[in-house]
Amino acid sequence: MNNIKARLIVMNFLQFAIWGAYLTCIGQFLGKAGLGDYVPWFYIAQGVVSIFMPAVMGALADKFIQPQRLLGISHLLAAGFMLVAAYFGYRAADVAAANAAVEGFRGDIWPVFIPYVLSVAFYMPTIALSNTVAFTTLSRSGRDFVKAFPPIRTCGTVGFIAAMWAVNSFSFGLGSSEPAFGLTGNAQFTYMQLVVCGVLGLLLGAYCFTLPECPLDCSADKRSKTLVQRLGLDAFVLFKQRKMAMFFIFSMLLGVSLQITNGYATPYINSFAATSDSWFAENPTMLVSVSQISEAFCILLTSYFLIRFGIKKVMLIAMLAWVLRFGLFGVGTTESAMGIAALFLSCIVYGVAFDFFNVSGAMFTQQEAPKSMQSSAQGLFMLMTNGIGASVGTWIAGKIVMKHCDWNGGYLLSRPEFENGWQTTWFIFAAYALVVAVAFALLFKYKHVREERPQLNKC
Repeated sequence: MNNIKARLIVMNFLQFAIWGAYLTCIGQFLGKAGLGDYVPWFYIAQGVVSIFMPAVMGALADKFIQPQRLLGISHLLAAGFMLVAAYFGYRAADVAAANAAVEGFRGDIWPVFIPYVLSVAFYMPTIALSNTVAFTTLSRSGRDFVKAFPPIRTCGTVGFIAAMWAVNSFSFGLGSSEPAFGLTGNAQFTYMQLVVCGVLGLLLGAYCFTLPECPLDCSADKRSKTLVQRLGLDAFVLFKQRKMAMFFIFSMLLGVSLQITNGYATPYINSFAATSDSWFAENPTMLVSVSQISEAFCILLTSYFLIRFGIKKVMLIAMLAWVLRFGLFGVGTTESAMGIAALFLSCIVYGVAFDFFNVSGAMFTQQEAPKSMQSSAQGLFMLMTNGIGASVGTWIAGKIVMKHCDWNGGYLLSRPEFENGWQTTWFIFAAYALVVAVAFALLFKYKHVREERPQLNKC
């Protein structure tokens, strides 16, 4: 158990570096590979598998395979499928390059999409599995994981940021696809981001087998949980309480905003490179990483704000932050100092929008749900936000974006019939977040008592 915290820091760093290698920039590659119309489906797939795969893998980890071993197996499988997706992504880029002069060319999504879906199907459960490994290992070493885990988890965000910076900065020899689109060679624009993801996954998969054992819990109450309970579906009984019903419904509505900027922030910023020479337009992944830096700092503020102001005001702050996030993107540009400042402010606001919703929402759920179904309630919160909300939101966002914008020469540009297609798109998203905020303020009834403290159950 020597240096156990350092070993868990390495695990968390790699865990989220894998995700950061492609999550915010895969849209840029897909657009330049003739697959830009399908960007929403790559994010929808992530939301759909998040509905059921964590529960399935969690059941295996509870009953049959030690969590650290299942974590390693899952990462190896996810990495293998991602490398397959990278290979077919390379082929798709070459085909797109050969058809660069063909107006309206669209590539074949399936060779890339199928292995990608299989990869994220095995990756998404590892987020929960890595938490289980960390909690179990810290507890077995005599540490209080409630105090010890947050700094370890913060290193995961550092890993996410480091991967974003890496794919933004690293250049590779990319063959015939490079001159066709005038690429800089950065991995953020190419299939190499998927290669980086796959290689990191192989490293972490092997590393997991060196972690301390996490013995299976053979207690009756642990092993007798049904799949329905693991999915969090038994927590639907909480909908009988008006307060909790409104909370979960608005969590789903706010969850719609989660993946919009992950999918379209970098293609939007990069679109300015089609008409101007700007470092920020050529390095959108680096600029968007400010969002994750802000997120890392804002995590430290959530407990204070939740204790002082209560869940209603904190959620309202998050909703208004989403309004600013989208609105500032609408007025942002890389062509002026004020426009660049607006983009930076949007990225800084993201930390409040994300953490004050996700982290505070999870703490409120833990506080309000009966002890017997706290885990199920957390599962329901994730189902409503990262599952249903994020999937539906990504699909709707894709429809709105493609109505006002179109891929042209590897850039997602406003359509000719819309003078400011991108600006209109971001303002539509901002208006949606504002409507949700107003409705939440009117319909969600909750009286906050300052003495209440949101506590995380150690069990």
